[in-house]
Amino acid sequence: MIVTIDGPAGSGKSSTAKALSRNINWFYLDSGALYRTWTLLYLMGGGDEQAFKDVIDIHDVEMKVEGTDVFPVLNGEEVGNEIRAQHISENVSRVAAMDRVRERVNAEMRRLVKKHNFVADGRDLGSVVFPEADVKFFMTANLEERAQRRFREMHKAGQKADLDQIRDNIKDRDEADSSRATAPLIKPEGAINIDTTGLSFDEQVEKIEQILREKLNLS
Repeated sequence: MIVTIDGPAGSGKSSTAKALSRNINWFYLDSGALYRTWTLLYLMGGGDEQAFKDVIDIHDVEMKVEGTDVFPVLNGEEVGNEIRAQHISENVSRVAAMDRVRERVNAEMRRLVKKHNFVADGRDLGSVVFPEADVKFFMTANLEERAQRRFREMHKAGQKADLDQIRDNIKDRDEADSSRATAPLIKPEGAINIDTTGLSFDEQVEKIEQILREKLNLS
């Protein structure tokens, strides 16, 4: 089974999906980690778009399931927290807009879901990748709250963070994700809208979990 949580950058979908998957004992599928790993490869090659497109099919970016953990690997090697750095965030929308990258990421996610139950978050999961998902959510929050959340997340991880830069980056990503020609960010048909502005983390997780348990009749 698959439950999707789509939404703009910094809306809280990733942290919520992680917590939700733990609470219902499912796997968590982080589509953003796949795109970030491709972005890492893009930047390792110097950020030359044509050169990157020429080697996309030479490299492997996969999700590895190990025990209760699911994490991305690049050519068989774990990438760790490097994919969460600000320079990755600043370039991920550009890489995610590339058709062949999207094809590779979507194929990898569909492969995984054939074997396990997943809660997955992203920007086009309920609309493009898993249009027949068992339950779909669309999470939103205002720009300032999303920027503050990302700032706290990076600070907690010990990464250099500038609130103004983060705010500008999220705004730019909103525009890029919503206006791209391929699989733009939209509310998927049938998705349940969840506005997390003003909600604590525990409150937003509880709200979604309650809806999900009722929809899927989970004990």
